[in-house]
Amino acid sequence: MTHPLPAPALSRLSLLLTSCATLGLLAALPASAQQSGGTVSLGTIFIDTASDGTDDDETIVADQVTSGSGLPSDVMDSSATISVITSKEIAQRGAQTTEQILQYTSGISTDFYGRDDRYDYFKIRGYDATTYRDGMLIGDAFGGVREEPFAFDRVEVLKGANSTAFGVGDPGGAVNFITKSPTGERLREIYGTLGSFNHKELGFDLGDTFAGSGDLSWRLTGKMQDAEAETDGSNDDETFLMGGLAWRPTDRTTVSLVYDYLYRDGYPNSSGYPATGDDFDRDLFLGEPDFNYLDTDRHTLTFKLEHDFGGGLELGTTARYTKGTGGFGYVFLDAVTSEADTTVSRYYFANDADFENFVADAHLLYETSFGTLSSRTMGGIEYRDNHRENTLWYTRAADIDWTDPVYTGGLDLDATDPYQDTTTDTEVASLYLQQEFAWDRLIVQGGLRRDWIDNSITDNLTDVTTESDDVEDTLRLGLTYKLSPNLSLFGSYAESVVPANLGDEPERGRQYEIGVKYRPDGFRGLFSASIYDLTKYNETVTNADTLLEEVRGESRVRGIDLEAKAELTEQLAFTAAYTYLETEILESDNGANNGNRLASTPEHSGSVWADYSVPGQGSFGDLNLGLGVRYTGEYWRSDANTSKTDAAWIWDAAVGYEIAENTRMRLAVTNLLDEKHIAQGGFSTDYYNAGREISVTLNHSW
Repeated sequence: MTHPLPAPALSRLSLLLTSCATLGLLAALPASAQQSGGTVSLGTIFIDTASDGTDDDETIVADQVTSGSGLPSDVMDSSATISVITSKEIAQRGAQTTEQILQYTSGISTDFYGRDDRYDYFKIRGYDATTYRDGMLIGDAFGGVREEPFAFDRVEVLKGANSTAFGVGDPGGAVNFITKSPTGERLREIYGTLGSFNHKELGFDLGDTFAGSGDLSWRLTGKMQDAEAETDGSNDDETFLMGGLAWRPTDRTTVSLVYDYLYRDGYPNSSGYPATGDDFDRDLFLGEPDFNYLDTDRHTLTFKLEHDFGGGLELGTTARYTKGTGGFGYVFLDAVTSEADTTVSRYYFANDADFENFVADAHLLYETSFGTLSSRTMGGIEYRDNHRENTLWYTRAADIDWTDPVYTGGLDLDATDPYQDTTTDTEVASLYLQQEFAWDRLIVQGGLRRDWIDNSITDNLTDVTTESDDVEDTLRLGLTYKLSPNLSLFGSYAESVVPANLGDEPERGRQYEIGVKYRPDGFRGLFSASIYDLTKYNETVTNADTLLEEVRGESRVRGIDLEAKAELTEQLAFTAAYTYLETEILESDNGANNGNRLASTPEHSGSVWADYSVPGQGSFGDLNLGLGVRYTGEYWRSDANTSKTDAAWIWDAAVGYEIAENTRMRLAVTNLLDEKHIAQGGFSTDYYNAGREISVTLNHSW
């Protein structure tokens, strides 16, 4: 494969960065031996509080982020576009799913599969997104487990290629969830929710130190949900439990262990509606009540060790083990067999998966200065071992009359031959290096990463194994110039890589980006704008209808992101976002789609959310009024560009009221005006966007 930069240039950059890092790390040893004291700095590479000490539950504007370099930075110093959705913003909007959390962020498109709830559907800058948890890979959002947002303090959206800092991933960007963990502070919170479709939910978030032991703390978080769904014959139940222990024997060392369990007993989707052009009721169910499930049963254990040696040298180590099962089964509508008889053909569609993942990371961070030049160097190693067994069934079911449905029963998977049965083992060993130099107003960031990727896919139906053994290098260069403490210009070049699927070579991506950030003095806020050009090579995509890989080849996205988050006064806050994307398929299988636009990617999208607080007086408590609107432009439903989804405006609202001290009630409404349109169509089947949902939550803390 032709590298975006010539080999000699890469060699010189590699030598320069390696030399700088080696000098930095060698200098750290005597410095750490001679110096003591210093401020506490935990070794994790994600910061979850603002630079002025303001917690994420007190503001919607984050000051500290993890930059594209992988180094924790002030937002004005980062040479990348990163959006942070804090816990306060999540609470204000009453967001209950990952898609709802991300809906008001620039560069992201969501909900393009409508009432299909098998996965978290979102794209960043036109491409499926990779998800991380505390900087550790989870996997692709599409095809993966739907995460439980109540487990996280904040969500960071890293836009653009980030393989140098965070490992394998797509060029559009990644979503990083920051886990709630023991803080050593007293925490007592419980809540209850009632909502549409018989939704009942109880949750708690508790934490403290153990009596008589200030250095040992705990946290327990969980929720239980009993609910139905918009479509008849569907349920949406969940149990989530997370417990953590943290030991801080000194002010320089933290050891933590967090276990969490996620169980979902939900529904995959509405089974769709016949593509006749008729307007069907959303609750119409044309599947099979006895064969309509979406199951997740996952256990995760995370260990962290963080130590500050002093003298600017810190160590961070994290290891995570995950094991679980998942799958779905439902009846998939196919073509209309007779409009006169109002019948449509159907197929049983099912998936069963077992997965086991291990990932470990260890890194050293060294900070020093040489006169007026400050330096930060991070070097680390990472190891990932992912195992997945995946089986798919697709077999004929009886036709059904959509005006008078008669159900015929489920399917015995044990007595049915699958159409795909694979075992995938992916092993990745990585070395990475990040370097930052800051002098006066200029900040230079660079990163190199080498991944040794071993990938094995066994077709259990034919007993044929396909193996690949690749060594991939990725590079990132970033430059920030601060015109003033409140205004920054930045530019970057970044690369990405993911293991091969159908092709012989891994999928690679590259992105060029320039942008500007402004943080005003008069009020808490952040305004950003960026222009980018990204390309992906050797590309395969997963067909959501069949879950099979399809060759795309090469594609390009050029775009603009605009975003604003501001707390103008103590009473008024808002977020606003706009994205323009120009997409093109450059190479496709047999050239059939060359020149077409990418599927499920609107050219224009935008959103605004405003929140106004009315301070309480006398016997009346504080009142919060929130109103938002999301615009999604028209988009093609497939790469073939044969049918479109129309543009749509969707309104959301939320009202919060302080009933008593430390007790609040929140009313949240998504799709306030019950806007209805076909979000996705495929296999002669249409899917509507999600309808209006209302929830009321009572929250108490003490």
